[in-house]
Amino acid sequence: MAKDGTSERNGGAARRIAVALSYDQNGADDAPKVVASGQGEMAERILELAFASGVKVREDADLAEILAAVDIDSPIPVEAFRAVAEILTYVYLANRRLPPLSPQGAAP
Repeated sequence: MAKDGTSERNGGAARRIAVALSYDQNGADDAPKVVASGQGEMAERILELAFASGVKVREDADLAEILAAVDIDSPIPVEAFRAVAEILTYVYLANRRLPPLSPQGAAP
């Protein structure tokens, strides 16, 4: 899953931000991880690869900015869990691959 956003917080100039996430629902991952992040041309390349690979992309500038601050191969921050969980649920439903509910009654 890739996140896409345009931020105008640095001096009013718009800049494109893209963040790619990975989550192995059957593996040892406790949370989705940031696997790629970039601005400008790098963001465009991340998006090109996502679209070419059929990866779902969601535009959310605020979330992209939060996730862009996370180190590569690091889990997403707690404040992003709810938004990312909603997106992952949408992606799983769109791909008809919703994982079984956890014992607590919520999908990861």
